[in-house]
Amino acid sequence: MPTAGTWKVPFKGNFGPYDSNCQRIVPAFSIQSRQQNTVVEPPKPCKAFKPRPPARTSTSSDFRTTFRQSYDRGDFPFSLKHDGRGNRISWKVPLETLDYHYYLPLFFDGLRETQHPYVFFSVQGIDDLLSRGGSKKILPVLPQLIIPIKLALNTRKEAVMCRTLKSIQKLVKSADYVGQALVPYYRQLLPVFNLFKQKNLNTGDGIDYHQRFSENIGDLIQETLELMERRGGPDAFINIKYMIPTYESCLLRK
Repeated sequence: MPTAGTWKVPFKGNFGPYDSNCQRIVPAFSIQSRQQNTVVEPPKPCKAFKPRPPARTSTSSDFRTTFRQSYDRGDFPFSLKHDGRGNRISWKVPLETLDYHYYLPLFFDGLRETQHPYVFFSVQGIDDLLSRGGSKKILPVLPQLIIPIKLALNTRKEAVMCRTLKSIQKLVKSADYVGQALVPYYRQLLPVFNLFKQKNLNTGDGIDYHQRFSENIGDLIQETLELMERRGGPDAFINIKYMIPTYESCLLRK
């Protein structure tokens, strides 16, 4: 007699069809679901929060990002410098002479990386370029940053998403009118925000010691949305509300 779990026809019971209380599992919305001693097959999990494999951005067999390929070739004019404050980037050329149309999208593409030193150089390079760019250099490059940001968010890896959200905050605060120029791209960026907005860490009465690193993705998304509303101009809230119905304005609160 075959043991439980070896039947080709699925049954819900301890001993398959030999069990008097056995119920046959049938597909949903079918004629069989109206028969006696049947139970509808439960829906398959959608795996909405499951991390996704990296998107292929080139014709090569590996999934290296464009940032990693450029770094491995030695295309970036910087080196790693160690001092008493830790590691930082030592630029070999003045930042004002860099072509932001080429370098800034590359650094944002590196946000998808998960290995050292690519993560460090990507995050630090974004900080340096945004702090010295200004409106004249950052605003024209903004459309080129949407696809790298979207690819990083779509990985659905919490570490990558947290880095990307922090970079979005730095981008919005980097220069005037950047937040308003980002409003037309909300429909491409905010669907993932809506998915992870309520994903918070529930520690009960415990203490979250990683809170100082701002790694709670739910709180980080809320902070990013509020910053985008404050700096996005008069049309920011209505566009955020359209994509995220549960969002409440931080400017209209009493």
